[in-house]
Parts: sequence; structure tokens; C-alpha cells
Amino acid sequence: MGLEFLNKYVFGVGIPVLLLLTGIFYCIRLRFFYFLHPIKVIKSLRSKEKEKGVSSAKALTLALAGTLGVGNMVGVASAIALGGFGAIFWMWVSALVAMIVKYAEIVLAMRYRKYDKDGRPHGAAMYYIKACFGGRTGVILAGIFAFFCIFNALTMGSMIQVSASSNAMYSVFDLPQIAIGAVFALIVFVAMLRGRSGILSLTEKLVPFMTAGFVLVSLAVIFTSPRAAAEAVSKIFEDAFSLRSGAAGVGGFLASGALRYGTMRGILSNEAGCGTAPAAHAVSNCDVPAKQGIWGIFEVFVDTILLCTLTAVVIIMGYSSTDPSGDYMIMTVDAYKAGMGNIAGYFIAIAVLLFGLATVLCWAHYGQEGVKYFSSKKWAKNTFIVLYTLSVILGSVMSTDAVWQVADLSIGVMSAINLSALLMMNREVKQETDAYFGISRKR
Repeated sequence: MGLEFLNKYVFGVGIPVLLLLTGIFYCIRLRFFYFLHPIKVIKSLRSKEKEKGVSSAKALTLALAGTLGVGNMVGVASAIALGGFGAIFWMWVSALVAMIVKYAEIVLAMRYRKYDKDGRPHGAAMYYIKACFGGRTGVILAGIFAFFCIFNALTMGSMIQVSASSNAMYSVFDLPQIAIGAVFALIVFVAMLRGRSGILSLTEKLVPFMTAGFVLVSLAVIFTSPRAAAEAVSKIFEDAFSLRSGAAGVGGFLASGALRYGTMRGILSNEAGCGTAPAAHAVSNCDVPAKQGIWGIFEVFVDTILLCTLTAVVIIMGYSSTDPSGDYMIMTVDAYKAGMGNIAGYFIAIAVLLFGLATVLCWAHYGQEGVKYFSSKKWAKNTFIVLYTLSVILGSVMSTDAVWQVADLSIGVMSAINLSALLMMNREVKQETDAYFGISRKR
């Protein structure tokens, strides 16, 4: 009861409010630069980088592996069911606010990242958290963040993701859940033994493939009836300014991250603010923090503006064939079935499988960064690899109801610490932004 109370009323209310306030603060503090300098923002995504190391785009695929997932389907369905078609408009508005939070935490992670003995960069939120608070307080808070990052990797990042994937494959293809867990465990174990390069080599192939597949299937449904698709978009704007849609749209946006990611149900979105994505972006060979931060903005764009919008249009098109009061995954499947027949069930199951695998791989990296913060010894790394592999297998055979509660708590604590640091370090983010975009340094 204690954990449920904390997750629902303390973190469940406080973290979303803090996230949105932080985003609004940064929009004003940085003068909405990503709206006012669109050409430079786009050019920064296309500029050439060093030939050696991990490119910014490859680092992005690692981060997207953690953010893309089931919530791109289920979160959108819940927003529409709770707030009507206009809720999608407010998801877009909320995403524009969250973009700047993601940008800020990536800028700080790049600024405070470390280098290993081979000269390869790595970093995560705990490094700038330690610098932000300083002294014993900084050491304690950064240690707490790193601990919960490891713990969350072993629960939400592996067990919950594998549980969702194995359940989907069992319900659609009648495949044994333990078999899915074993395959996941083998892939992840081999990738982790190869180190960061092993994980990146998979995510750089998997993320573009599954994203392109989801986009193509959604477009296939949309193009079966262009007129219905146009009417669906029109309904979004027509219904956007009702009180019910506004409240559920913002809430649905926040819920999309929770349902997608399996954490803080009804709270977070796109990983923005919880401090995990910086661990992915910090490995890039980019040497300009603000430039890498732009990729974080693009990350939110792909996740919410692109994929969630496509899902929303398909659901609205097939809304009459769905049951908004029932299971949101079934609601999504029914909408896709209305446009492409029973093959939709197979598509959704495979999509959940690929999204789940990508997230498990991403969190393997996040967990390793947490371990590295405490110790760079080989035994520490190998111990985590074994524990993570075992957690993947367990996720396929055990109920994750209790795991949800501790995973929610972990993300809540991480977000509270990280967002506090972001607010306190806004001057450094502004300095990096001013330097890169040539904005006046007046304060």
C-alpha cells in the first residue's frame, strides 16, 4: 500500500507537474530557440562528424531503442479513449515542451561526460548530478540515481519488457514464453559480452527497421481511405479545445511514456526528464554539447509527433470498430484490423517483440553505465551481465505485477533528482546554447 500510494499520489502527481514546469521554464530561458532557428537546427542534424567513434545518429538509435515501444500504440489509444480525438493535439503540445527537457539533459551529459582508458566517451546523468549538488550531497544523490538506474534496468528494462513481448507472442502465435525469454537472453548476453559496440551494432539496425516497418504499415492503412484519414485529422483539431480533451491530451501524452516504457504508468513521456537517455547520447563522437542535444529534440519528434500521430490517425479512422472502454492494446489492434484485416494481430505481436528487444538492449547499456559509475572493475561488469541475463529469463515466466511498483518508484526517484539538477544548472545549458546558436548572452 505504501509503494502504491507513493507512485500514485506523490510521484504520480508531482513528477508530471515538475516535468512540464521544467519544460516551460527552459522554453522561456532558451527563448524557444528550436522554433526561432529551424534552419540551423536542421543543418546540425546533417553536418559531418569525426570518422572514428560512435556517430550522433548511431547514438540516437540507442536512445530511440529505449523510448520507442508499446506505448506508441497503447498510450495513444488511452488518450483518445479518455479525452476524445482532440487529446492528440495536446499530446503534440506537450511533446514540444518535453523536447527542450530532453535537450537540456543531453547538453549537460555531454558537458560532464568521462573518457575511458582507450579514449572512448561515456556518461550519464549521475555525473552532472554530482557536479550540480557538490560535496557529500552530490555524491549521495548521484549514487542514489546510479543505484536506481541499475535496479530499474533489472526490472523495468528487462523483466517487464520481456514479459510483454513473450505474452504477445504466446497469445498470437502460441509460442512458449520461456522460449522467447531464452532467445532474448542469448541475444542480450552475446551483445553485452561484446561491450558497447555489440549493443550499438544491433540497435543501429533494429531501430530503423522497426520504425520504418511501423510507419509503412500505418501508412498502408491510412492510404486505404485517404478521405477517412483527412477526416480523422480534422476531428483532432475540431475536438482540441474542449476541456476534456485538453486535460486528457496532456495526461495521455504523459501516459504514453508510462504505457510504452512500462514505468510510472500515467506519468512520464519519451524518457524526457528521467535522466536515462543522456547515457545513450554521451557515447557519440560529437564534441559540441548543444549539437548533440538537437538529436534529443529529434528523438522526441520521431517518437511522439511522427509515430504517435500515425497511430492516432489509424485509431480514429477505425474508431467505430473499437471498444474504448476495454483493453487499449485490443483497441489498437481492432483499429488496425479495420483497415488491414486479421493480419494486424500478427503485425502488432511482432512489433511488440521487436520494440521489447530493442528496449532490453538499450537498458543493458544504461545499467552498465550505472555499474561503471560505481566501479570499472571487470568483475563488476561481469556480475551485472549475469544478473541482467537472468532477469531477462525470469521476465518471461513470472508475473510482473509486483515488479511494476518498484520500477515505478525507481523512475520516480530518478526523475525527481534529475529534474532538480536540470533546473539548478540552467545557466550552463544556456551558455552552451548561446555559444552554438549565436544567441545574445544577455540574461
